[in-house]
Amino acid sequence: MGGAAMRLLISSYEAAMPSPNSDKWGCFPLDSDEELGPMSTFDKREKDFENKFAHDAELRFKAEARRDKLVGLWAAELMGLSGDEADAYAKSVVVEDLKEAGDDDVFRKLRADFDAKGVEQSDHQIRRTMDEMLAKAIDEIKNKG
Repeated sequence: MGGAAMRLLISSYEAAMPSPNSDKWGCFPLDSDEELGPMSTFDKREKDFENKFAHDAELRFKAEARRDKLVGLWAAELMGLSGDEADAYAKSVVVEDLKEAGDDDVFRKLRADFDAKGVEQSDHQIRRTMDEMLAKAIDEIKNKG
């Protein structure tokens, strides 16, 4: 059930229920500064969850982009590229990852480029390096921001 549907359901329920400050609840009325309303806690938790999800997605995107750059520099070195050529190649790996979800697009690029340049790396080695570089990228983001 989506957030809007849930809010509609809850607001319908609230309309049928007595106010939490009324004597029908058998409790003392809230002070005005404590009165948050029946939806505020739910709304705050929902908003906090949405913010955490967005933050985590942003960090994941940054980590994957940094991983792609690191993998690109690693691959460039193996292919004998350096300086601006290596940087350009690393950027092309980052761009490649934006084409589709997941890591397969980056893997296919690396595999094809290694094959074209005669660089001997197994599929396992490429994927292992991608995993290692992702761990390194996450560590860098956590420690350096």
